[in-house]
Amino acid sequence: MKSAFELAMERLEKEAPTRELTDEQRGELAELSKVYEAKIADRVVFLNGEMEKAEAAGEFEQVEQLNKQLASERKVLEEELEQKKNGIRA
Repeated sequence: MKSAFELAMERLEKEAPTRELTDEQRGELAELSKVYEAKIADRVVFLNGEMEKAEAAGEFEQVEQLNKQLASERKVLEEELEQKKNGIRA
């Protein structure tokens, strides 16, 4: 007897069959991930430095703004990465 999970996976496979990626596609996806990891790391390092400066100057409101900016920029970059990955997969 099959579990509910196995039945669900079978139905999912019928509705949207799994596509195999070529080696070239896998390489492109890996390269994209590296590029965006670097972009995100660059923003994190820069904005963390700015937050430290603002904190040392006692500008805690600016620290909060920079923290929000960091979260926003990270989200935008991650969404951009997913869109590009989906383009390669398609």
